[in-house]
Amino acid sequence: MSRPRFLPEPCGDGCDRLMSTAQGKRWTPILQCSADFPPEVFEIAISQLIHHPEYNSTLILRSETVEERTSDMPPSIPALEGFRPIRNIHRRLLPRRPGRDAGLEQHCTLYTSDADEQNCPVVLVLTPILEEGGSLPYYHPAVRHLAFRYVNAEIPLLRIEVDPLPSTPTDLDSRLYRTCLALLDTLHRYGWGALTNYKKRVHHDCIIPREAYQDLYLVMRERHKHLVNEWQEVTDPLKHVFEDIGIATFLMLLWKESFGTQGENGLNDAAVPENLQTAPWKSWPRPPGGFIDLGCGNGLLTHILIAEGYEGHGIDVRARTSWSHYLGATQSHLHTEALDPTAFLEPTAIREHPYLREGVFIIANHADELTPWTPVLATLFSASGYLSIPCCAWTFDEKYERSRVWDYPVPDDSFVDSLNLGGEGGNTSSYSRYRIWLATLSLYCGWAVECETLRIPSTRNWAIVGRKRTAETKEELEISRERAQGIISQVKERGLFKTRIPEGKAKDH
Repeated sequence: MSRPRFLPEPCGDGCDRLMSTAQGKRWTPILQCSADFPPEVFEIAISQLIHHPEYNSTLILRSETVEERTSDMPPSIPALEGFRPIRNIHRRLLPRRPGRDAGLEQHCTLYTSDADEQNCPVVLVLTPILEEGGSLPYYHPAVRHLAFRYVNAEIPLLRIEVDPLPSTPTDLDSRLYRTCLALLDTLHRYGWGALTNYKKRVHHDCIIPREAYQDLYLVMRERHKHLVNEWQEVTDPLKHVFEDIGIATFLMLLWKESFGTQGENGLNDAAVPENLQTAPWKSWPRPPGGFIDLGCGNGLLTHILIAEGYEGHGIDVRARTSWSHYLGATQSHLHTEALDPTAFLEPTAIREHPYLREGVFIIANHADELTPWTPVLATLFSASGYLSIPCCAWTFDEKYERSRVWDYPVPDDSFVDSLNLGGEGGNTSSYSRYRIWLATLSLYCGWAVECETLRIPSTRNWAIVGRKRTAETKEELEISRERAQGIISQVKERGLFKTRIPEGKAKDH
């Protein structure tokens, strides 16, 4: 069942208007459309508007609820003729760029009809909270109040009305009209989604809370955005720099949570609020064996982590132009190496590798041929965990083709559902099947599987996190190790695996 077509129209002079009883003033109706859902759904739809303003404006980072009340309403909210307030949410809007745009607090007030004994909301009024002489930030319409209405009529309507500031244009070419058009479209879409039990295609922030990630990302972006102007590669600096800043941010918070200790109050250290401007991550928990970035490419992710005080190394089959332009501390931690996982069947090779060691955290960001080897290596080296962001689909020694790959056991249907693969849930695409294969491989190697859709500017932003072992005994750990060794033995028997040559091109692939 598809969403009915959104057909907005400007409000004519004959529209009934909201009226503020204190001033006896009629509001200005801007535009309306058919509701296409019953009034009971209106509250669900406006709840999305209240709690996720960032979906409708790229200038807003998120909102935070300051206070919620159902009585003793704030005096600044309007008294409306024929309606009574039943709920007020005081929220704080956080700008995406604090250095450019100011934050703003708002009252979001739900009203019901005076004649409704069931208290079903039919009006939402947004009221900016300004100090005397204060001004509205650019992302906020030039209004004292903005209302979303559900109009019960023969054909139910959604309508937006405003109490505009003096001299604010409201014609069809005005910025206010365009803003209201976008808001009405969003409300119509939310209402239809609620009616049809729409489910999000993917879920973000499954492992790290959105607020913690966004707050740290803003700080990290300011600290490293200069790298865009210093870019040495032919690739797009905007994509690569901000993508790796996002991944570094995620890792720093993941490590803080994963390797933190329990305090006297029973809370993990990660739950304690901190002033990010003082760079508290310099003393945050981190992997006991440092990190290794497999197939580190331009070395940017390794550079950012090292610059922020983390110990680790990046390896790749060839050096990149960027490597020699990083600070010395980074240069000494970037290494040319054609990693051969099949060599680690020998215990001496495991003991002698300088960067893969017990307690290391493995990063495989678009590591291509090394992607499936990530959980295998993590098991063999008793790693503290890994983050794998798959891109090109590879098995251990050839391109992934479902018909030619042996599947690892899938515990049950809920396991696949937990992978947050997106799409319509059929999981029939080759990339979806590959990700399922990687997840079952991780489980087979003894790792509890967690998945996250990262907030980075990439279409390949799905990640597997391994940070907990499924094994509870030494015997179970040994079984996982034997499975990893068995995979290597099978690959060696096939004789197809070839490491890449130093110039970065695979020998026989």
